[in-house]
Amino acid sequence: MLPFSNIYFTFLAAALLRIVLFFYGLWQDAYSPIKYTDIDYFVFTDAARFVSRNLSPYDRDTYRYTPLLAWFLLPATWSKLWFSWGKAVFATGDIIAGWLILLVLRFSSGMSKERALKLASIWLLNPMVAVISTRGSSEGLLGVMVVALLWAVTRKKIKLAGILLGLAVHFKIYPFIYAISILWWLDQDRVGDSSPQSTNTETTISGNIIKFFNPARRTLAITSFSTFAALNLLMFSIYGRPFVQHTYLHHVTRIDHRHNFSPYNTLLYLSSSPSGDSVLRLESIAFIPQLFLSAIAIPLALAKKDLASTLLAQTFAFVTFNKVCTSQYFLWYIVLLPFYIPKSSFVARPAMGICAAFSWVLGQAWWLQQGYRLEFLGESTFVPGLWLSSIFFFLMNVWILGTIVTDVSQSAARNIWKKVP
Repeated sequence: MLPFSNIYFTFLAAALLRIVLFFYGLWQDAYSPIKYTDIDYFVFTDAARFVSRNLSPYDRDTYRYTPLLAWFLLPATWSKLWFSWGKAVFATGDIIAGWLILLVLRFSSGMSKERALKLASIWLLNPMVAVISTRGSSEGLLGVMVVALLWAVTRKKIKLAGILLGLAVHFKIYPFIYAISILWWLDQDRVGDSSPQSTNTETTISGNIIKFFNPARRTLAITSFSTFAALNLLMFSIYGRPFVQHTYLHHVTRIDHRHNFSPYNTLLYLSSSPSGDSVLRLESIAFIPQLFLSAIAIPLALAKKDLASTLLAQTFAFVTFNKVCTSQYFLWYIVLLPFYIPKSSFVARPAMGICAAFSWVLGQAWWLQQGYRLEFLGESTFVPGLWLSSIFFFLMNVWILGTIVTDVSQSAARNIWKKVP
């Protein structure tokens, strides 16, 4: 039994972990030449400062996010005492996401409270999650939206799910990949639809098409698109083209190479040079395998078998094959990890799990060591050090992704055979 198997102790420990890191961060920022606060947090708060002066958040260079984030951080501009407002909000988001994980595991999966709490602790008591949020990364808020979306879908609150999906995609583009999985999962047997068209037994193509577009799927599509469109129209009416360019179009052409674990790192560096136009732009087609796996192949193959684990596999594929891969992105799939762990080969085979965890950490450590030599010591480590470490980390993640997909498929097959008399 874990020492924090009690719900109050677990959430208290999660809160204390973040409080300690929060105040440690204030101390490090004040007395250490290496700052604890993430550079992105200064971007967020600078953008909020522009908004407080009735200016555009995009007047702040490198602000590539929805204006909602800058609006939300307006209190951070009131005084120095309020500067860390956003960090406190992001850390609180971690706690709320943990609570939602517990709800999904308890009431949607029928899991015991103690076991669900242990699994939720993977997120709640994870030092990496706590550090990233208290440094000022907004991923904690996104974690709330994603797990709330999963909770709403599994509880068949379809209108709420649509609103959350539209909001999440507006806040950060990548959750759009979940739309296909959720729509595929919402078949008439699962949502318990009893409308006349749901009982249609026609086998014609038109009959099957009508049956596919059941009320739940129509409701999700309409509410999610309406929410997304309304937010975008509102922001466009206020900030115009800069909103579209920086929030969406920038991510198609971005060439960030700093702190980027992706194997495209070196290509992005070459493309950012003055002569970069002459470089073969292989990274410009990186989205093809990324979107095929995360938005098409994995959803269609797995969503009907296990929705929560499918969302994990999709996110893992999206991050692994993305041309920009930073530590903050790891939180996108860590928040979904508790739903997959019960059926994971990494748990059933401890040696395999230890090997995967060690390799995942080793890949990052190797890359960070090369990155430190490059950025702090001024040594050129792009080839072979940084490139080889990126390739190792990528291949190791591909192996983990393959194991996740296999586990979900085999787990679904085992559940089918258990139902056979």
